[in-house]
Amino acid sequence: MEVLGPLIRKGRLPLTVNDKIKSYPFLNYLFKSFLFLIILILFVHIPDFNNENKTRNEIIHEIIEIMEKHSTDLAEGKKRELARVIYDESLRYNQDPKFILALIIIESSFRNGSVSERGARGLMQVMPYVAQSLARDLGIKWEGDHQLFDPSINIRIGIHYLSQLIFDFDDLRIALTAYNYGPNYIKSLMERRKRIPIHYYKRVIETYHSLISKDDS
Repeated sequence: MEVLGPLIRKGRLPLTVNDKIKSYPFLNYLFKSFLFLIILILFVHIPDFNNENKTRNEIIHEIIEIMEKHSTDLAEGKKRELARVIYDESLRYNQDPKFILALIIIESSFRNGSVSERGARGLMQVMPYVAQSLARDLGIKWEGDHQLFDPSINIRIGIHYLSQLIFDFDDLRIALTAYNYGPNYIKSLMERRKRIPIHYYKRVIETYHSLISKDDS
């Protein structure tokens, strides 16, 4: 007896939905994207942006309150703008905004027009030659030392510089000391195995603790 093989139809079978999708790469991509979106909605928790904004606004308000406790030479309209910059730049570099505030308090007490004996300028007392070398990394067109009296530019450069020092030294104590004395001087002390002064570090940390302790009270 002749054994018949499976029945094979001649001609082309009608295309199913899956076949149509496979035939058109764009539809295939669109279909997968739609499925991914559905899965995302079903299984992924979507953040509550209202709460996130509330937290940001609360912290910005706290920053302004801290600024107002110092004899700052900033105009009222500049304070909120500056508070937003401090908050955003701190988070960009994974720093606590109140730690940055502590550093500003020690450096300038929020007096934007401050100039040190060595020539450091502005809120975070940044040296012009340091600012000029870092401005390019931040996409800031350098037009001269006077830019360090722009609070937003000063904060952006200052936080970037501090974060760079923390990365280079891998030690907050040494990084803060280098911020105050200059990294080359601190490196020379380390190479000669000399004691690194830590009084500046202590001042910043004590100020920081005083700011965060008010949250617990």
